[in-house]
Amino acid sequence: MLTPVTSVPIPAILEIGKGTVFSLERILKQHGFVNAVFLFDDFTYQTYQQDILDSISEVKITALLMPSDLDIQDLIKKAFEMERYDVVIAMGGGTVIDYGKYIAFSRRSPFLSIPTSASNDGFASSNCSLVVNKKKTTVPARVPYGIIADLEIIQHVPNRFILAGIGDLLSNITALYDWEFEEKHGAARVNHFAYMLSKKVVNSFIRTPMTDIRDPILLKELISSLTLGGISTVISGNSSPISGSEHLISHALDKIALQPQMHGIQVGIATYIMANVQEHRAERMMKVFTRTGFFDYVKGLGLNKEEYRQAIEIAPTIKPNRYTYLHDEVYRKKALRFLDEDKLLQEFFQ
Repeated sequence: MLTPVTSVPIPAILEIGKGTVFSLERILKQHGFVNAVFLFDDFTYQTYQQDILDSISEVKITALLMPSDLDIQDLIKKAFEMERYDVVIAMGGGTVIDYGKYIAFSRRSPFLSIPTSASNDGFASSNCSLVVNKKKTTVPARVPYGIIADLEIIQHVPNRFILAGIGDLLSNITALYDWEFEEKHGAARVNHFAYMLSKKVVNSFIRTPMTDIRDPILLKELISSLTLGGISTVISGNSSPISGSEHLISHALDKIALQPQMHGIQVGIATYIMANVQEHRAERMMKVFTRTGFFDYVKGLGLNKEEYRQAIEIAPTIKPNRYTYLHDEVYRKKALRFLDEDKLLQEFFQ
């Protein structure tokens, strides 16, 4: 039986550049949007809301400041209390982007994503992370109709946000190796187009000059690569092209760590560990993390080795239906030995 050709949704708008957020009216009019709801988090409401609204005269904008502690029931209630809008826009960090994505999904409205950092691929993905029954849970949504990334804004975020994005992107390398490992053991089937896209985007980023992580060229490449990584998951129908054993370690840390770090930071550290366990492209990863200052940043965090040990041990329970390298006891023990023996890792721990 032939496998059918698939239809893959991709954003209709992708604008990455300086000052793009103040071109919003042009973009909205080009796509026939005349009545929009604009969701802000506290930072973007205080910092950008008035200037953005002052730059828009012909499109009706309803601006809302979103609390940071909403759960899925709050969002559903808010979504259906709203009048009908042509488009839902959200600007800010991952929380408000996920709120906007889910509200738009619930109301079957287009969604415009305006991230203020490139700390992970959530601004472009087809799901969102919401509180369900008091627990953070991944919930289905849709790929955004549009992504607008203003480099003048993203350039000025603290370094850790950019470094987190780099850590999240480089995890494609170990995730793809895990995916191959799963297929060899009959636990998964690799979608080769999604695999190719995920591999191409991380390789493209690795070739980018890295003398300054605030360089617009590097930031544009990072945002583009994270966006396309998100598209690869739509093609595959799962997160395997960009998420493997390194993400399981990070998710485990979220559960057990006294002070979890940013998602992309944890993922980057776990990616370094797993690349050495897999014996695949670890040297290249070392160069990228050194040149960008990722390792220097991590050395100042005072991480807890015992938490990483526990995270490696419980990682397979996070997604028991998968079969990554860490689901194999031989490689799990290898990861624990590396945790104890690698000289660089010892500099990360208190």
